[in-house]
Amino acid sequence: YRVVVADERTARDGRFLESLGTYDPVKQSAGLKLDADKALRWLQKGAQPTDTVRSLLRSAGVMRQYAESRVKAPTAS
Repeated sequence: YRVVVADERTARDGRFLESLGTYDPVKQSAGLKLDADKALRWLQKGAQPTDTVRSLLRSAGVMRQYAESRVKAPTAS
């Protein structure tokens, strides 16, 4: 399977904006090949992953990076 960024208004199997990687559920350990930097950049732009892709991003550690990037350091007054 391909992990892609697509506009919600396009067909499910239609055009996509960018490919983030691939996922092979048959392979146990090396089944996910993902460009984490691209995925993080799209999340920061407001992309909403599907439930399946969210779980893949979570297993790759991208969702943790995204959560940490959203936390703002407190400023001293």
